[in-house]
Amino acid sequence: MNQLPSRRDVLRGMVVGAGAFAAPGLLAACTGQSGQSTGGGQPRRGGSLRVGVVGGGPEDTLDAHTSVAHPDIARVHQLYEPLMSRDRDFQLVPVVAESVEPNRDLTAWTVRLRDGITFHDGRPVRPEDVIATYRRITDRQDPKVGAELLSFLDTRNIRKLDPRTLRFDLDRPTALFLDAISEYFQGIVPEDYDPANPVGTGPFKYSSFEPGQQSVFTRYDDYWRGGEPWVDEVTIINFAEDSARVNALLSGQVEAINSLPYGQIPVVRSNPELEVLESESGNWNPFTMRVDAEPFSDPQVRQAIRLLCDRQQMIDQVLVGHGALGNDLYAPFDPCYPSDLPQREYDPEQARSLLRRAGHEGLQVELVTSPVSQGIVEAAQVLKQQARGVVDIRLRQVDTGTFYGENYLSWPFAQDFWVTRGFLAQVAQGSLPNSPFNETHWDDPEFISLVRAAEQEPDEQRRCDLIQQAQGIEHERGGHLIWGFINLVDGYSTRVSGLQASRAGQPLDSYGFRHVWFV
Repeated sequence: MNQLPSRRDVLRGMVVGAGAFAAPGLLAACTGQSGQSTGGGQPRRGGSLRVGVVGGGPEDTLDAHTSVAHPDIARVHQLYEPLMSRDRDFQLVPVVAESVEPNRDLTAWTVRLRDGITFHDGRPVRPEDVIATYRRITDRQDPKVGAELLSFLDTRNIRKLDPRTLRFDLDRPTALFLDAISEYFQGIVPEDYDPANPVGTGPFKYSSFEPGQQSVFTRYDDYWRGGEPWVDEVTIINFAEDSARVNALLSGQVEAINSLPYGQIPVVRSNPELEVLESESGNWNPFTMRVDAEPFSDPQVRQAIRLLCDRQQMIDQVLVGHGALGNDLYAPFDPCYPSDLPQREYDPEQARSLLRRAGHEGLQVELVTSPVSQGIVEAAQVLKQQARGVVDIRLRQVDTGTFYGENYLSWPFAQDFWVTRGFLAQVAQGSLPNSPFNETHWDDPEFISLVRAAEQEPDEQRRCDLIQQAQGIEHERGGHLIWGFINLVDGYSTRVSGLQASRAGQPLDSYGFRHVWFV
């Protein structure tokens, strides 16, 4: 793999079909203006919003391109914006860009920048800034989180056509371009960007930052979306423990929290001063098995572990019903997702037989877990019980800083969390040898060949055929146990309006504090 960040998210879309690529003016008419919440009356200006966010630690960052844990991601959404983004319906919309158009064979894309958009220091966004942004992300000496997503890009082949227009000539055709430029960790920054004094185009400007503690952002008065943001200030506060975060909401120390523990939903709902925000998503919290480490280097062992998971029980106990069954494949919102694939069922006897054939009868393994996201530790506890009598799973719970420390991506058997993506975008982030977060060390030549062919295929049906072949390989011999897709559940004060359910896969309306106001 390329040089990796020490930690990750990525809280980490290819739902754009071939028909979209055939429409030259696909995005030109989009304004990027957001809808408003129907509750809370008309938006009004003023107030300071305090938000409690799970995780983080001393390695927290303000860098636009290396966000890892939830607090990092929450900060990125306030400071920076990419050329494109996903809206609440998981549809692609222009942001810093005004339009993005491909040529017929997907080998070149033309980007028109939004007129009048400026950085926090008042300077206009120029093509030179976009080029510098992508050179920084793809720097071979220091690749950032989004580098592999842009593997089709040679930044020497980005040309400025006029003061607001660029042309991207690609190394290979790709149907991944729109997804690659729409991730939150691909924010456009100035040519002279310094993460110690961060400047972006986001709704809030940097004010202060205490790694592992909190960060403060103030309203950017010249933000390009008319009227927004409504609040004057946002403070993002780290909470390592669920109980402390929930208590902060209950006591009024914060106005909103992400990742409300499912067991606390009735408590919040019973409080007339609080609300619960629930969003369907394609987010997944997998168990990760390194395919290059014993005993998981044997695919029979990986299959056995999958068969020891009662997925419906996971949904019922861990998510308290707030989720959907998984089948060891990600990207359920992708049009190529194989919904007709037979559901993998709980089968301890078959698991025992596979382990016996692999020479691992009576297997003992250590599972590293940490409260890095909703339901992670609870899922580990349930799997331990489900596997009892076939595999002895010994839990090792560590704090979030340790989990994302020097051993991150090296644990033989662990867990993690991912947000909603399309298949090809998710593969680029986690299932290729050079992916920044290849937790399972997955490196399968047949799989890679199919993925590359799919990425370059302009015909949607042929692309889906290739993708489903690749999915079949990962389903049978990959390193993920994907037991379900998680509904995001957050809590907030009734004094706060403007938050809505979102399928984009990020908490608190994709940390959308720009459209929040106080009632």
